[in-house]
Amino acid sequence: MTIKTKLNFADLTVLLPIRVESLVRLENLLTIIEYLQRYFIINVKVLEASAFDNRILRGLLPDSVEYTFVKDADPVFYRTKYINQMAQTVQTDYLAVWDADVVFPIKQMSLAMRVLRCGSADFVYPYNGLFFDTSPLIRQMFIETQEITILEKLNRYMSLPYGKNMKGGAFLAKRKTYLDVGMENENFYGWGPEDWERYDRWKNLGYKVLSVEGPLFHLTHPRDINGQHNSEEQRKFTTYEKDRIVQSSKVEIRQHLNLEI
Repeated sequence: MTIKTKLNFADLTVLLPIRVESLVRLENLLTIIEYLQRYFIINVKVLEASAFDNRILRGLLPDSVEYTFVKDADPVFYRTKYINQMAQTVQTDYLAVWDADVVFPIKQMSLAMRVLRCGSADFVYPYNGLFFDTSPLIRQMFIETQEITILEKLNRYMSLPYGKNMKGGAFLAKRKTYLDVGMENENFYGWGPEDWERYDRWKNLGYKVLSVEGPLFHLTHPRDINGQHNSEEQRKFTTYEKDRIVQSSKVEIRQHLNLEI
């Protein structure tokens, strides 16, 4: 895809927290940033949390990306905590929380921003729930070309690991509203169902949540401890936390997460 002028999203900040556990994850992150900056005037923040600062990622990022390193020897990546730290530093009217390996067509991003700016929604998913996982070969084709049309044409060769109604990967939000609803629920430690909890919390609190038509593409990578439940106890607790939010009223949610009532 080629466009003559970058779309001006200077009022949006994309948050990309990451634990670089492999070369594949590093490649995915750099590809996503290149894609975003190719088509948009946009603010990008990257937070890397790791036991050792090898300076590899910071040396590869464009100067326009705001980079933060946090020393963290815990093998479990506490993603919700780091997203909240990043969100509190955002100065723009809108923010987006992004997995470091997802991409979707430009038109979907444009529509999502239009919906936010006109006040039609408080939170917007830039896709319709179809979360396609690329094969390693298709992933490599996209990395080499940066052509989203390749992914669109080949999606019949991809899997839908989370069914047809995924709520994770990426979302855009009004910054103030996101802060008011408690940002991420830090009771979710490591990989888990926080994406669904977040969606149900927004809905139960009475906010308007919309999705735009079209798919999301996940650049595949090997799974490790941060791509699955880290223990049976953690799985049970996070499932309980999600179900608790689903069944809670506005007041109960705000009391549980220590939000203003």
